[in-house]
Amino acid sequence: MFDFPAAPHYFTSDHVAFRDALRHFVAQEITPFAADWDEAETFPRELYRKAAELGILGVGYDEAYGGTPADVFYHLIVSEEMARCGVGGVAASLLSHTIGLPPVAAHGSADMKQRIIPPVLRGEKIAALAVTEPGGGSDVAALKTTAVRDGDHYVVNGEKVFITSGMRADYITVAVRTDPASQGPSGISALLIEGDAAGLSRTALKKMGWWASDTAHLRFDNVRVPVANLIGTENQGFKVFMNNFNSERLGMSAQACAYAQVCLEEAVDWARERKTFGLPLSERQVIRHKLMDMYARIDAARSLIYDLAWRLREGVGDPGQLVARTCMAKVLSTQAMQHCADQAVQILGGMGFMRGTRSERIYREVKVMMIGGGSEEIMKDLGARQLGI
Repeated sequence: MFDFPAAPHYFTSDHVAFRDALRHFVAQEITPFAADWDEAETFPRELYRKAAELGILGVGYDEAYGGTPADVFYHLIVSEEMARCGVGGVAASLLSHTIGLPPVAAHGSADMKQRIIPPVLRGEKIAALAVTEPGGGSDVAALKTTAVRDGDHYVVNGEKVFITSGMRADYITVAVRTDPASQGPSGISALLIEGDAAGLSRTALKKMGWWASDTAHLRFDNVRVPVANLIGTENQGFKVFMNNFNSERLGMSAQACAYAQVCLEEAVDWARERKTFGLPLSERQVIRHKLMDMYARIDAARSLIYDLAWRLREGVGDPGQLVARTCMAKVLSTQAMQHCADQAVQILGGMGFMRGTRSERIYREVKVMMIGGGSEEIMKDLGARQLGI
């Protein structure tokens, strides 16, 4: 395994111990089965409980709800180590609470937090986030799903698409428009909708990659949601989702670098074993250059991610510039993943085209990383606006 050493001020001995425990868990409980789970397009729900027992699901949450307070580097470690199995769908669904639960933890009422957070962190319930709509994509301000007040309930109508854990989720944090007459970011709210709500229907979607992750199209047909399920302040939900996206994008960046590293390691192993015309591929200059290019792209993207995480933890830097750097980190890391997956498949040759190699799978999963959480084009445009370009 290649080592990408980080400066000592990033990771403490506690971070390292947590990484070691998580790496062992992934190696024992996920990697041996991940390819089969991907082919089956699902994984055992029991995995949530096992991850909870190790404390993976509770990272960053208040101890009062069964969590473990943690800084941003613990979150990066989870993203990196979960990617080592080389099957994105497992990590995507197993960790869907990392995007579905933070709005509840940050803005939910005391009763909501006590009712929702503990069972999710114990692996008993599954949380998901539903923002994207068929006609909106990354443009959250254009959402059309409405929630109209009717006494002590909201009546929700609309659709959400590409929702990770959408089929299994027990709790869904949904972006809605509580002021139907409003446009743009105003009038948007966050609602917690339970999976068994009458009028909620779900359709499973078939995907290029992330097969092990259930992904759903959700339809809300006069779904009645108690007003008590409002997360935060009515009509002030846009910032809730934007702050959530920044955290998601940083995690995806770390994850993308880890997938790129998986491709590099598989390519190096193959190049050392595979012989052409009497010599290992690794002794061909053209192959060594490919491997070096892969290493350099991973190292550059990861260095940006770690520096950005340190600045976020220490409160160093202009907020707008930090958002812009988060956008850049996602673009650079997913481009590194794309490059490394492509080069690994090329180095593996015919085997790289075969199902079962990690590089083939990651090659198919690159695009969801470049689109999900905000497309590359959106990231560049948002970053440019934050920098005043």
